[in-house]
Order: sequence, then C-alpha cells, then structure tokens
Amino acid sequence: MKTLSIKEQLKSYFLFAALILSLVFTSVNASAQATSAAPLIKNVVLVHGAFADGSGWKGLYEVLSKKGYHVTIVQNPLSSLEDDVAATNLALDRQDGPTILVGHSWGGTVITEAGNHPKVAALVYVAALQPDNGENSVQWLQTAPPAKWCVKSG
Repeated sequence: MKTLSIKEQLKSYFLFAALILSLVFTSVNASAQATSAAPLIKNVVLVHGAFADGSGWKGLYEVLSKKGYHVTIVQNPLSSLEDDVAATNLALDRQDGPTILVGHSWGGTVITEAGNHPKVAALVYVAALQPDNGENSVQWLQTAPPAKWCVKSG
C-alpha cells in the first residue's frame, strides 16, 4: 500500500471536500429553485483553520467558481478568535446576498461565532470544531473523548 505525502493527503482531502460541498450546494440550490420565493444562493465564504492559510481552499475555490459561485476566501489573522471573526464578518459584509459560510478545523469555531451575520444562510463544517452554544473550542477539546484508534507512522 502506497503511503501518501502530507501534500498528497491534503490535496485528496480538499478534492473530497470539494465534491461533498458541490453536492451540498447543488441540493441547496435545487431546494431553493423548487420554492420560487426562496433566493438562489450564489455566495460562498471559506474560512481556513489554524496553522494554515487561505491557499488551502484553492482547489475548492476553483471547482465552485467554475460552477458559477461567487467564492471568497477569508485570510484569518489567527491572532485571536475576535480578530478571525472580524475578518470573516468583513468578507460577509461584502457579499451581495445570502451566503453559505464554510469552515475547516479552527474555522468551525470562527463560523459558529460569525454565523449570526444577517447574510449567512447556512453553515458548513468541514472536519471542523463545532462548539455548542456557550461552549468554546478549548472546553470542547478538553471534554472530547480520546480517540479510539490512531494510525502509527513509520
């Protein structure tokens, strides 16, 4: 069995995420078209996780853009949750209508906080932290059960 490099694993992960999100957006827009009063959602804002930057969303950006979506990638400053939420809210302010907000990893915490923005129509968590109402990510990580399995490297 071939072992994939980190770069190959990330590429595979984001291509898989692109496929899943394409299916999600297709079903969301199909539902919106079925209800004539519902607006068609064409805006997508992508929020990256910690220890990364917005370039990780490049593959998904290209897939969604080719499908006609207006895609914005937030470049989180990663200086604090408040700063990351402010950067995300700035991107949301610039959208021209209802928007799907997507977060990966730490970005899940950010979109949870920014999810009350009036332009947010839906939240999508991609392998992301999803704290409950009133819970923060540190609390969530401290109370999460330990992994039942792991992959040994080498």
